Amino acid sequence: MSYPQQVYFGDTGEINANFRPASTPPNVGQAGDGIHYLATTDMTRGEYGLYRVMMRANAGGPKTHFHRTISESFFILSGTVRLYNGEKWVDAEEGDFLHVPQGGLHAFRNDSDAPAEMLLLFTPGAPREEYFEKLSQMGGATAEERAAFLDKHDSYFVD
Repeated sequence: MSYPQQVYFGDTGEINANFRPASTPPNVGQAGDGIHYLATTDMTRGEYGLYRVMMRANAGGPKTHFHRTISESFFILSGTVRLYNGEKWVDAEEGDFLHVPQGGLHAFRNDSDAPAEMLLLFTPGAPREEYFEKLSQMGGATAEERAAFLDKHDSYFVD
């Protein structure tokens, strides 16, 4: 294992960091039940996407699915999030972590009576923002439209 290929070729460094204050409102949803775009694929040059997910009490979550091109990792910041690791459900709490490689079955839910927060990390980066923004609109979509949307966003549900 070695370091990745060089990306920056300058000699002095540059000012290009991105700061996001904690007070920034969610990009999707609302405070307490939304998604914050911490580091998008555009921002990281395709290296990864990092999102803060805030879930209200009993928010539920997506059914079991997998991704063909991206891995997904979960880091619990607060509360209890039920994580499915492809074999069983685990009640994950603050500080718990789950990494799911490409092809790995997984799901997550907030079934507790309290809010929960977690970080989602997708590698390599993928344009997940459109998925988060348009998923709620898929309720009225035809079966073909929904299948095309999920295929475009590398999300394959198994139940």
